[in-house]
Amino acid sequence: MIEALLPRRVTDEAPYSREEFQAKLQEKERFYHIHHPFQVRMNSGELDAEAIRGWTANRYYYQTTIPVKDAAIMANCADRETRRLWIQRILDHDGSDGDEGGLEAWLALGAAVGLEREELEDHRHVLPGVRFAIDAYYNFARSARWQEAAASSLTELFAPKIHQKRLDNWPDHYPWIDASGYAYFRKRLSEARRDVQHGLTVTLDTFKTRYEQEYALNILQFKLDILWSMLDAMWMAYIEKKPPFYCCED
Repeated sequence: MIEALLPRRVTDEAPYSREEFQAKLQEKERFYHIHHPFQVRMNSGELDAEAIRGWTANRYYYQTTIPVKDAAIMANCADRETRRLWIQRILDHDGSDGDEGGLEAWLALGAAVGLEREELEDHRHVLPGVRFAIDAYYNFARSARWQEAAASSLTELFAPKIHQKRLDNWPDHYPWIDASGYAYFRKRLSEARRDVQHGLTVTLDTFKTRYEQEYALNILQFKLDILWSMLDAMWMAYIEKKPPFYCCED
């Protein structure tokens, strides 16, 4: 167990039923980054092109970390059946014959918003705060038990809504973005729903006592903290126009 995420007190309370535990996990949606002011502005058409490009470039660092993170989870997993399911997440991002995958789709989004492939791939635009948050997530997934890392993936419970909002709103709000860039969001609508069923089953089957269930809820909150912190850094850089070291002399 990851000590920093353990519940503060040991409880002898009865465990949540399977349905209650799932509902508690679902309640975490109120902390999902769809509610962050940056996302609210983005989905309302209130971001300028610089902010859209900044978000796209910073988020690409997250996208490239996801398959590496999933490979780390598989490396910690001795269960063959789980690995056979989990490997699909890597293929979804890295691609395979006949399917270029999510990373290529994100690069297409980058081109659609006016970013060169090279400036995405070398991560030149990634803000320090975003990098720290994403690296913390990777380090957690690498050092945690695979079941704990699987629990952290349950932010996918809430992901279809945010992808659908982008598909619904961006063409009207940002007509300057080429429609070819939206393939990633369409792709993840179905993939996220599939992935979450597996991750949810693992979590409900693994964390049985009330203490363990509270621990799993803390793990999910940790992932929510990661996503929220990324947008905090982007808010400072692209909304407040105060990127790192903005007040320092050259």
